[in-house]
Amino acid sequence: MPGTHPTDSIAEAFESQRDRLKAVAYRVLGSHADAEDVVQEAWLRLSRQEADTIHNLGGWLTTVVGRLSLDVLRSGRSRPEVSLDDGSPEFTVTLDDAPTPDELVALGDSVGLALLTVLDSLRPDERLAFVLHDVFAVPFAEIAPILGRSADATKMLTSRARRKARAARRPEGTGRHQREVVRAFLAAAGEGRFDELLRVLRPEVTFTVHTPDGPFVTIGATEVATRARLAGSAARGHAATVNGLPGVISWDEDGTPLSLLAFTVADGRITDITAVVDPATLALLDLPRAV
Repeated sequence: MPGTHPTDSIAEAFESQRDRLKAVAYRVLGSHADAEDVVQEAWLRLSRQEADTIHNLGGWLTTVVGRLSLDVLRSGRSRPEVSLDDGSPEFTVTLDDAPTPDELVALGDSVGLALLTVLDSLRPDERLAFVLHDVFAVPFAEIAPILGRSADATKMLTSRARRKARAARRPEGTGRHQREVVRAFLAAAGEGRFDELLRVLRPEVTFTVHTPDGPFVTIGATEVATRARLAGSAARGHAATVNGLPGVISWDEDGTPLSLLAFTVADGRITDITAVVDPATLALLDLPRAV
């Protein structure tokens, strides 16, 4: 970022980078709270930096966020993320075909919530290198100084991390295959085809609905299939990625969110459905606008 910028210009420039930085930190740390802390610390460091010493703001901030995230991983301070079945769910939602920053395009299938478990098996330096290069396309030459390695050593480290991640990935297939299962469920729910619902549901499937009166949980394929009307109405919604899982978001005619669903699929069948229909909860979530 050549030249000297007034404080308000620095703040504006940082805000333009904030979403990308939060995405980087979250994918490295697996916690929205930790990601927020790291990005806030990056802002504090930027505010104390002489602006004319920074010639590439994006690269400088990525380096700072990367180093801070690495420090958190190495110290073991990273906090586990709120789970989908928690009483106060926290969601990251992107529309599947909506325009998104280039850095986020690959997240749906390659580094969703499910892969965070895989990333936990990597060493901190492997995890950071893998996320920065394979997810956010940061060049090895820019990752190397963060890790204190050469570009060639960083490339080898990333390659090793990639092999570990591929070997550890769960066997249920790609996001595309999972979505086919979800689409089959939604179609069957919308048309009331009970036998088809049972075919795509695991016998021990769990259906958690967050309502204004609190969460309600239904367990078992037969019970879930008989209560699938809510999910069936979502068939008219828009496909989304919810915390890395296949999901659906629906809006009212005025653009107010009506429901948000997320599905967990294993071995070609649905094992868990989480639905949010509480207007107050939906209003608090940072959900995409109606399309």
